[in-house]
Amino acid sequence: MKQLILTSDDFGLSSGVNRAVEQGWKHGILTCASIMPGAAAFDEAVDIARRNPGLQVGLHLTLVQGKAVLPPAEIPDLVDGTGQFTDNPVAAGFRYFFDRGIYCQLKREIEAQITRVRDAGILLTHIDGHLNIHLHPTVFRILSELMPRYGITSFRLSQERLSHNLRFDGQRKLGKYIETVIFSFLTGHARPELDRLGIRCAGEVKGVLTSGRMTEAYILKIIEGLQDGLTEFYFHPGILPDDEISRRMPDYHHQEELAAIVSPIVRTRLETLQVQVQNYRGEVKC
Repeated sequence: MKQLILTSDDFGLSSGVNRAVEQGWKHGILTCASIMPGAAAFDEAVDIARRNPGLQVGLHLTLVQGKAVLPPAEIPDLVDGTGQFTDNPVAAGFRYFFDRGIYCQLKREIEAQITRVRDAGILLTHIDGHLNIHLHPTVFRILSELMPRYGITSFRLSQERLSHNLRFDGQRKLGKYIETVIFSFLTGHARPELDRLGIRCAGEVKGVLTSGRMTEAYILKIIEGLQDGLTEFYFHPGILPDDEISRRMPDYHHQEELAAIVSPIVRTRLETLQVQVQNYRGEVKC
């Protein structure tokens, strides 16, 4: 059987994202959303999650290009004076790996992000990360300790078939090749520990190589070649105008991605192909 999870990242980033998530859940095939605990519209996202209890909510761990949960005085080596992480993911990645002195601050912030969502009354069941930071070896080491403690049972292994992607989207070939090599290494590092912990993962994740361009036309092509078992698609839907998502992701096709999620054509094709749309808990939507 082919099973498909559809997740919106950046839940809580802005009102435009939050409204798109609710529309995608109510009127489309969205099954999950990943929330950013330090983002400006976090409280609004929590309200949406509470009034839509069937929408499964996970943690969109944010350690770059976003705001921390803890005050700057508690994690001075991670953020600036306003509590913002660096916008440079490469610099952050190297620093988190080589600077052992910030390990305890990273652990406190990661745990604080988990507990902020739980304290808001949301039962977290999966973890992914902004810019896939959750797969960083140092970050993953911390998560492998915290996930069992907090009952988190699912995790995004961000690996996508390069050949299948390039068949329908020939852009950024070199960049996609480099990303595939990097994510193959990171997922290979994480998988044995996840298996040991009994943490569930999708066999493939679509959106890694085409982030921000998961349009209806593209979705209709790639669903024809889904592998057996569990696949996850992740999106960045949004409703414009929205200053925050336009500033953060000016090249992303937010409204087109929302249109793909609510598309009756996509839903009908999935039904024809007998693809079961569900969340990480296994609850079936269609």
